[in-house]
Amino acid sequence: MFHTEALRSSLDALRANKFRAFLTSLGLVIGNASVILVVTISLTSREYILDQIQRIGSNLIYAQYESGNNPAMATSDADYVKMTDVEAVREQLGSRIVAATGVINNFDRMRVGGREEDVAIIGTDYYYPMVRNLDLLAGRFLDADDVAKRHRVALLMERLARRLFGGQAQAVGRTIKLHGLQFSVIGTFKEKTESFGLSELSGENVLIPITVLKYFAPIERIDPLYVQARNARDVEPLTDSVRLILESRHRSGARYRVDNLAAILAAARRIAAVLTAVLVVVSAIALIISGIGIMNIMLVTVTERTREIGLRMAVGAARRDVLEQFLAEAVIISLGGGLAGILIGIAIPLSIRLFTEDVQIPISPLSIVVAFTVSLLVGLVFGILPANRAARLNPTEALRYE
Repeated sequence: MFHTEALRSSLDALRANKFRAFLTSLGLVIGNASVILVVTISLTSREYILDQIQRIGSNLIYAQYESGNNPAMATSDADYVKMTDVEAVREQLGSRIVAATGVINNFDRMRVGGREEDVAIIGTDYYYPMVRNLDLLAGRFLDADDVAKRHRVALLMERLARRLFGGQAQAVGRTIKLHGLQFSVIGTFKEKTESFGLSELSGENVLIPITVLKYFAPIERIDPLYVQARNARDVEPLTDSVRLILESRHRSGARYRVDNLAAILAAARRIAAVLTAVLVVVSAIALIISGIGIMNIMLVTVTERTREIGLRMAVGAARRDVLEQFLAEAVIISLGGGLAGILIGIAIPLSIRLFTEDVQIPISPLSIVVAFTVSLLVGLVFGILPANRAARLNPTEALRYE
């Protein structure tokens, strides 16, 4: 029996039991679709998370006073990061950084939507929008004159501007009262990438010059100090440099937390890799279970077709021919289910692109290759035992089998 004849006989046998062949391959359909979807979801979520972090600022370094390492040493106002520390960082790091800026946080009561509410006020300078990657919606940002001459001007975050004045453009030129003083609204803004309240930007902030806010703050405390590195490779050395500058300018024992988003990026990559590995293992288990199902069905098939096997051997078929036929059946079932699963796994992400252009879902070619290869191996590995059992049947006994 030639290879083509073995393949033809296998296809005839599968056509005779279409429904059983379909159910047997269904596990491979689900398993392969799962592998591709799992890898696709993992890649999409990883790229989204990394993109969000990078948009906040992959070159961003932030610093703040943490505590003293001497329990007997009480915290002094002098331990906090000051505006002079921000100037020192700018001078000492020079061209290695794009900018350095500081934030003073404060609160005041404002009438919003007909009732009094606490509103978070941020005092900063004209470098802040650049370092924090803010998006101007209307008007303008702070400039050097606003900070140097202590102009009573303010910017509102998007949601607060909408609640106070009904929109972004409508807010520009209006007046708000903070700490008993009138401030002119010169612009509205938002974060280009949401930090979801995990930074000093809570979503409804007022931004004013730091030189003005420091007169209303009980103490001068920069929290945090932001530094944007010019080169991504220089982020780690600059993190250490900022820490040394702060520690050298304050009392011995004062401790400062200086960190960067590069560490968060690396952690996000590691977590994504681990999650991908776990999900792929789960999908692999589904494929193995499917392979066991194929082996089980093929063993049943060998038992049902014992007389047929005996007849083939009696008319001259070699054991190798019988082995090839049953192995071909197992591989056809496996590859058929695998290809169907691959098509489903590709079709679902592609169909999402029809509904939205904002979400780009990457499909990994490697996952397709792996899924196809695993399908082939499942058919070969789990089909060899039933095929070998069929090939080893004694022709005389097989003909007498009822």
